[in-house]
Amino acid sequence: MSIICTGSIAYDYLMSFPGFFKDHIIPDKLDSISLSFLVDSMVKQRGGTAPNIAFTIALLGETPKLMGTVGEDFKDYRAWLEKQGVDTLLVKRIEGIFTASFFANTDLSNNQIASFYTGAMAHSKDLSLKDINLSKNDLVLISPNDPTAMSKYAAECRDLKVPYLYDPGQQVVRNAPEDIKEGIIHAQSLFINEYEYELIQKHTGMNDEEIREAVGYVVITCGDRGSYIWVKDACFHIPVVEPSTTADPTGVGDAFRGGFIRGKQLGLDWQTCGQMGSLAATYCLEKQGTQNHRYTRVEFVQRYRKHFDDGGTLNALIED
Repeated sequence: MSIICTGSIAYDYLMSFPGFFKDHIIPDKLDSISLSFLVDSMVKQRGGTAPNIAFTIALLGETPKLMGTVGEDFKDYRAWLEKQGVDTLLVKRIEGIFTASFFANTDLSNNQIASFYTGAMAHSKDLSLKDINLSKNDLVLISPNDPTAMSKYAAECRDLKVPYLYDPGQQVVRNAPEDIKEGIIHAQSLFINEYEYELIQKHTGMNDEEIREAVGYVVITCGDRGSYIWVKDACFHIPVVEPSTTADPTGVGDAFRGGFIRGKQLGLDWQTCGQMGSLAATYCLEKQGTQNHRYTRVEFVQRYRKHFDDGGTLNALIED
């Protein structure tokens, strides 16, 4: 089983605001908003939804394939990803343009205001899954990307009869309602946070029951309230793993996806897969940046067992 991670490949510019955004917002003046925040710090990090997810999958012992388009400034990032165990052969470099960039400002309540520069990502629609030798045993991750590319990849998976995980994320509103609906209906699974899940329903007109009926399973992340896995009418609640420290929420959802997917690949039960995602997310939360956390598989299992009882099933992760 090959895991192909599609989605944004970007640099993250992460800023910290030593206050609360809510103190600067006048509710009855939202139609003429004008805000500026003086930040304490800014760091440049490797990021993007696809490599963030691939990074966690690689930490947990698999070699995911990254697919996307990058700019002329990607050389060092590519070498670093390959060193971590991520296959970058499907990443295409675009001359004369920069890699996509994410600018995020986080306040003391871990609320974020962010902007995203498309850059080379705009060319991802020119790539095709049909150029890869895929089978029904493989899994394609369709995460936030150029809207045209996301729709194209979903349609190609449908044509090729290849299962895919649909994760429209922040691109829900940028995609046409019909495209989001089609993406959901033919997906193996839907991964989304609770706010974006509400947006999906508003954007497509689909209700909760229709969405859960359309896919094999739905995973909804809910911040510090944990996450929920819906397999048709069956629901599994996944608690958070309390962090030793909280550094930065950026990329936490991507880490959750990577942990969950690796568990699913190993054939583990829903609760264990979700709890693997929860622990992977906490590792990310404890470090600034989306790919700066580290652990061996043995360390991961040892920490998992301090919070959850896997009944020995996670031996498969160590022995794999």
